[in-house]
Amino acid sequence: MRVLGIETSCDETAAAVVEDGRRVVSSVVSTQHELHERFGGVVPEIACRAHIENVLPVIDEALRRAGTSLGELDGIAATTTPGLIGALLVGVSAAKALSWSLGLPLLAVDHLRAHIYAAWLDGQSPILPAVSLVVSGGHTSLFLTETALSHTRLGGTVDDAAGEAFDKVANILGLGYPGGPAIESAARAGNRKAVDFPRSWLEPDAADFSFSGLKTAVLYHCAGKNASREDIASVAYSAEFVADVAASFQEAVVDVLVGKACAAAERHHASSIIVGGGVAANGRLRERFEGAAREGGLSLYLAPPGLCTDNAAMVAGLGCLLLADGREAPLTVEAEP
Repeated sequence: MRVLGIETSCDETAAAVVEDGRRVVSSVVSTQHELHERFGGVVPEIACRAHIENVLPVIDEALRRAGTSLGELDGIAATTTPGLIGALLVGVSAAKALSWSLGLPLLAVDHLRAHIYAAWLDGQSPILPAVSLVVSGGHTSLFLTETALSHTRLGGTVDDAAGEAFDKVANILGLGYPGGPAIESAARAGNRKAVDFPRSWLEPDAADFSFSGLKTAVLYHCAGKNASREDIASVAYSAEFVADVAASFQEAVVDVLVGKACAAAERHHASSIIVGGGVAANGRLRERFEGAAREGGLSLYLAPPGLCTDNAAMVAGLGCLLLADGREAPLTVEAEP
């Protein structure tokens, strides 16, 4: 069984071919970082226009690398939710056109559940039930995963997602965009205990997340409480200051992510923890999860670093399972933000 996956939920135009839900035959990702860098974040209109230009060439390249023709496919999978509505529409429209013209099943894939499924694409078979953490620029969510197709939402961010906080703090420190890799790089030379930034745990046993207060604490520490945008843009920091703030901020985020995921695993008697999403590529987060899993006697399944950020392999892989389970979507399926 070979499924073509299409992913356009945010600022990555991606296509991939996956065989039998486990073997990635090809995976192509066209990034838009250069287009959005000067804005410090994703501009939806720019992202949508780039998707329109890139989606067909990316699909063609994925098929070429896979050595597969359209006639050899068994299904077409596309991310339908969640994401930027205009961006989603590009991928969904392309998938519908291919499905209709080729007479192939259309598979509607949830972006967050696809990030969880990325753990299966590393040749692993996670021990279930598991608590799954999806942590990215737009999402920080916890799920109870009972099968690869069955996930119950336990909680999510009530304000900024973790990846969004990384982007905003990188902007404050003048580190550029995307913020995640920039913060991680700067933090390597810093002291994690240099600044005692707050950890937001919310209510006892809460599975929700909040990072807006942490982001504001970084802003106040760097530029003061009444700083304007001009003040923030004009302040110059020493390399040591930037490294220490980056390391302290990163540690505060990691503490909460690891702490809440492990607590949820204990409450729900989960056997393991699955971690996916763009922030899951962060080396410090992976290191801390590995230590916490050992201490808690939990199995740990981290999405492969190359499949943490948005990609279509996870979409195609999950599409294979949906196809095998008879969950074909109608051509009337809509994109949902």
